[in-house]
Amino acid sequence: MGTTLSAPLGGLGRDGMVTVPMSFPAGFHIEQRSAASPTGQSVILVHGSLDRAESFRRVMRRLPDVDVVAYDRRGYQGSREAGVVGLSGHIDDLVAVAAAVRAGGGAERVVAVGHSLGGDVVVGAAIADPDAFDSIGAFEPPMPWLGFRRNQPGDGRPRGWTPMAEDPAEEAERFFSRMVSPTAWLRLTDEGRESRRRDGSALVADLSSVRNEAPFDVMALTVPAVFGMGGSESHSHHRNGVSWLGSHVPGAVAYEISGAQHGAHLSHPDHFAQFVRTVLERALP
Repeated sequence: MGTTLSAPLGGLGRDGMVTVPMSFPAGFHIEQRSAASPTGQSVILVHGSLDRAESFRRVMRRLPDVDVVAYDRRGYQGSREAGVVGLSGHIDDLVAVAAAVRAGGGAERVVAVGHSLGGDVVVGAAIADPDAFDSIGAFEPPMPWLGFRRNQPGDGRPRGWTPMAEDPAEEAERFFSRMVSPTAWLRLTDEGRESRRRDGSALVADLSSVRNEAPFDVMALTVPAVFGMGGSESHSHHRNGVSWLGSHVPGAVAYEISGAQHGAHLSHPDHFAQFVRTVLERALP
């Protein structure tokens, strides 16, 4: 994927963030970027399913000394025009973003941190191109092929998946109501509900990519990694999966945000920012 920066450092955006429009082919778009880091540290934040870059806004504000990039994955929000891709496409995109960040900002260290399925993207990218990242972090990445699934013990067997709804928009509504709550869905504005329904096709591609055969071998990971999880309030299959990853993947560690659930970047931005800093510390020589 040919990657070019299309615009220089821009002015202040919302919340005092410095906006850097970094356009990629076919409408792929990096939405925001913080002020450049005086320490040469750059972090790429990768959102999960039915989410978008702006959900990291509060975390980014808590990393004023670090260069932070967040982008809408293809098929979501500002990157819908780029089309829908599966996990392998998102992995290629992240490798390209990392190369652009390292070349464009002159970063000494580049790390990537993903939330939920964004964590799968990060792990897959680090396996595909270990030289692209100095360390990585993944917060509760779903890896059902390892056997850690909702309401089921780890048995190491993949389980096929098909959408519950024929309409991807309806699938998006079902997913949001299940992962957040039906009440939260109703609290969204009409525009907010419609926006997430438009992300339905990207959501279905996400889920199809990880809920069948294993898309990668996590044991092949060689980049220093921190796997994050919420506290006891988080789902047991997420916590069990992260505990397994922290104890089995060579050189990896597990990190817990006590009191947090799956959406820790939204509910506990201070703690999630510290999680990011822990990932940065793993990148130090």
